Amino acid sequence: MSVERLAELLRNSNRTVALTGAGISVPSGIPDFRSPGTGLWEKVDPMEVAHISVFLQDPQRFWSYYRPRFGMLADKEPNLAHRALAELEARGMLDAVVTQNIDTLHRKAGSRKVIEVHGTIETGSCWDCKTAYPLARVAEMFDDAGVARCGCGGAVKPDVVLFGEMLPEQAMEEAYALCASADLLLCVGTSLEVYPVAGLPEVTRRAGGRLAIVTMGPTPYDAEADVRLEGDVVEELEALLGAL
Repeated sequence: MSVERLAELLRNSNRTVALTGAGISVPSGIPDFRSPGTGLWEKVDPMEVAHISVFLQDPQRFWSYYRPRFGMLADKEPNLAHRALAELEARGMLDAVVTQNIDTLHRKAGSRKVIEVHGTIETGSCWDCKTAYPLARVAEMFDDAGVARCGCGGAVKPDVVLFGEMLPEQAMEEAYALCASADLLLCVGTSLEVYPVAGLPEVTRRAGGRLAIVTMGPTPYDAEADVRLEGDVVEELEALLGAL
């Protein structure tokens, strides 16, 4: 199973959707969640810092973890894998990107149709009055206790999906519809283990579409994939562009 085979599938597909996870952003300097030694959850229990109950009960503790993380994400730039997907869209060969990532790098790379099913760091919203603020403004709203506070006094929460929260209904409905209508689902940099997003490849397969996986490490769908590439995501997608 080769890059040439993936290029053939792309050329023959009338509707292709990409599904991306943390692995596509690793080359941009953003660690993923579970890789031994470097994963974000290697040294901290997400249930103790990234659960909605922590934000509600102890926003100081929540922001002590998330404030430096968002500061780190703000200056990251898209890598060539992000740009390759944007180029495929510009060529009319990719209809949309469904991403689990909150880092906004697909849109920074030029992708126009991006479904962010886990939310985005681009904005934060007051839990009380629901006023939304851009990330740069949120960075200026921290009180002496280290909590981002709205003018109304409410705690500001980043517009990302925390543990214990439902995924945004509209985004998931759109993601399901895209995957159900796809001739080809291209999964890049995702372990396909976190539900409900991990169920999207099965949606495409049930509808008769093909599945291509470009990621390091195993996934539950490897045996079902029409193409399975395990190299560096940047190198694989650059090679794909060259083969088209």
